[in-house]
Amino acid sequence: MAFQTKDEDGKLNNFAVEPIMYKSETQSEEAQKTNMIIGLVGGFLVVALIGVTFLVSGGA
Repeated sequence: MAFQTKDEDGKLNNFAVEPIMYKSETQSEEAQKTNMIIGLVGGFLVVALIGVTFLVSGGA
């Protein structure tokens, strides 16, 4: 439920409810390596697609 205030003119001012904060757990070494591999493969795909687009468009 939102928090509301009312000023002297009767206007409402709504404030969002802040979410509960928590500390995340650190990832295992295996999960970190997997994320790094996924990032590298994704980066390679982006660079490859930019290269294909450059070649198909006729270059500079």
